[in-house]
Amino acid sequence: MENINYVLEPGHFMLDGGAMFGIIPKPMWSRVHEADEHNRIDLALRLWCIKSKEKLIIIDTGIGDYHDEKFNTMFNVRGEDSPLAKALAEINHTPEDVTDLVISHLHFDHVGGIGLKDGENWVPVFKNATLHVHKDHYDYALNPTERDAGSFHVKNFKPIIEYYENNKLIKWHSGEEGNLIKIGDDELKFKCSFGHTPYLMHPYTSQFIYLADLIPTSNHVHVPWVMGYDIEPGVTTKYKRIFLDFVMEKNLKVIFEHDPKFWGSSVLKNERGKYLCDNTGEAKNQAAYLIS
Repeated sequence: MENINYVLEPGHFMLDGGAMFGIIPKPMWSRVHEADEHNRIDLALRLWCIKSKEKLIIIDTGIGDYHDEKFNTMFNVRGEDSPLAKALAEINHTPEDVTDLVISHLHFDHVGGIGLKDGENWVPVFKNATLHVHKDHYDYALNPTERDAGSFHVKNFKPIIEYYENNKLIKWHSGEEGNLIKIGDDELKFKCSFGHTPYLMHPYTSQFIYLADLIPTSNHVHVPWVMGYDIEPGVTTKYKRIFLDFVMEKNLKVIFEHDPKFWGSSVLKNERGKYLCDNTGEAKNQAAYLIS
């Protein structure tokens, strides 16, 4: 059986457009990404799902479904209850089938779906999975700067990570690149970027790469278009070039975690050396769909 690649879309949310595009003036970014009356732009919560003969792997978990009304209103969170279970049902699977869960980084919109509230306790959505987390990033997430502390909802994810650790279901990763999981004749590997957050882990195979918040939408392929959320925007631009060259060298297709219109794209350079999206894949209004 060849590996099958899906994307899961457990919901959408909105963030401030100025924050998403940093120093890029609104008259420029608003031409390609429309804002609402509150200056918010629509964003997808898009996960990568890989199915092989022996593995069912999910990368990232979305924002979760347990937030209060104030949070959901502020970020205009849209999604059903138990969104990951419903997305997996679209491809005839349940959360219990997931063998491996890879977390790119621990910001609330990437790890929020890792757990469920059971009364006052947190329980994991994927009880049988092996959890893959970068140890240096986890250590940073527990002690971030004041500037980015609000992005790490430690009280929500820490009990779940402790569950995996206590049940010997966690694999800590280290270094700036390495191997994650053997999947048939292919392998899921990772490379780390810096700038957005330390040790942001980007999983990739011979076909696809998940760039998470390094290049969250197709518009962020433009190197200077860096989010205001990044703790070191200048460092981000350096790593964007490194990764875009890597994508072209390996002939990979990028999966855009937050683009509401396109699930992914290959990348090329024009005659002026500018990176552009090529052969984009349009997003579908579905909780799960096939990309290969």
